Amino acid sequence: MIKAILFDLDGTLLDTLPDIRRHLNDALTAHGYPAIGEEQARRCIGDGARKLVERAFPEGADFSEAVFEEFTRRYAESDNSFSRLYEGETEFLDRLVKRGIKFGIVTNKPHEATLGCVEKFFKKYPLAFVGGESGSFPCKPDPSLALYAALTMRVPVGECAFAGDGETDALTAKNAGMFGVSTLWGYRTKAELEKVGATRFANSFEELEKILF
Repeated sequence: MIKAILFDLDGTLLDTLPDIRRHLNDALTAHGYPAIGEEQARRCIGDGARKLVERAFPEGADFSEAVFEEFTRRYAESDNSFSRLYEGETEFLDRLVKRGIKFGIVTNKPHEATLGCVEKFFKKYPLAFVGGESGSFPCKPDPSLALYAALTMRVPVGECAFAGDGETDALTAKNAGMFGVSTLWGYRTKAELEKVGATRFANSFEELEKILF
């Protein structure tokens, strides 16, 4: 029986691609690098801010700490004005609250930027855990932060679900021994997720609810 759900953030609970792209492009162009398009930005997301920035550089360019630092600063201060919830999400989260299901966030997004998103979009919800990239734990697909979240929520790992749109999320669920569900409204395709062993898929929050309960 599922008693708690851990969610990825980018591409799962929020469509953050427009805000990530604008702050990334602002950081790139401020240091003389070309801006990137939407599809490239989509491919950059999923493995933490450092990998995000690294993937955005032109082929053959060296990594720039200045661009990385500027991006993380800009995004931490973001008003998240271009990010949005997904269809059916609010109703789904409201039903989780009524069911008494604990839920939280485990993301590779920098922790300060994560807190900004939570403050704007999820303030009304009793999140049992919020964890972003802070340097205290390795990034997903390492299961350490997910396992720490389960411990914090006081829910056995076997009674936790992990839902996310990326390869790292499917692998985190597997590595943590949690019930993994891959969401298909985000930034990766079903075929990409199947390549890393994902077997359960939801096309909507309604489908996710049926799988979990």
